[in-house]
Amino acid sequence: MVPTSSREPAAPAEAEPRPGLRELAAALEGTPAEQGLRERKKRARRAALIDAAQQLVAAHGLDAVTVEMISAEAGVSARTFFNYFETKDDAVLGAEEFSLSEDDIRTFVDGGPTGRLLSDLQVMVTSLLTPHAEVHDRAMRAMDLLQQEPRLLQRHMVWMDRHKNQLVELFEARRASKPFSTDNELLTMLVLTLMRTALVAWEHTEYTGGPADHLPSAVAQLVDLVAGDLDS
Repeated sequence: MVPTSSREPAAPAEAEPRPGLRELAAALEGTPAEQGLRERKKRARRAALIDAAQQLVAAHGLDAVTVEMISAEAGVSARTFFNYFETKDDAVLGAEEFSLSEDDIRTFVDGGPTGRLLSDLQVMVTSLLTPHAEVHDRAMRAMDLLQQEPRLLQRHMVWMDRHKNQLVELFEARRASKPFSTDNELLTMLVLTLMRTALVAWEHTEYTGGPADHLPSAVAQLVDLVAGDLDS
């Protein structure tokens, strides 16, 4: 029987830990084929949980939906739910973890791929934008639900802070191997601004191509702005 209580159960102690930057950079186990299959299954299960959460909240409201309801709708256990999300709010928002690959992280930390910080940030943002093309519909539903359920905004801010902290950790790791003077806060805001600018441009073109296709234009505008100020 599906429970009707809106209270969420605490995550079981044996649930898998959520990955941080160091874990994402750690070596993966298994053959490439096994890794690929495992990753596809994880992505499919995660997508099913997001779809279930968004559909249930749209139909019944945030307070009426429980983790058990979402899990049952997605065909998984509540224990499995907590391997993917900390709260039902995260599932509704479709909150993504830091999506740089092990190779991307290592290359950036070592001072690559070009050795020029702005160019390397552009490569990073391209990697971060790539998954957005696959989750566009879910992201749009999440934005609609944010308007309907203002309480979700608080959890959205927690998720944003987590991303900022992961970016700062990445910048500090690169600074240790290839020193630079730019402030971490400025770099973090630059990454988020470039991502948002590319996503908005993608929307304005009615989703032509992918969001990463619109990033070079955003970077060019930034370079022109800085060059113009230097010339004036």
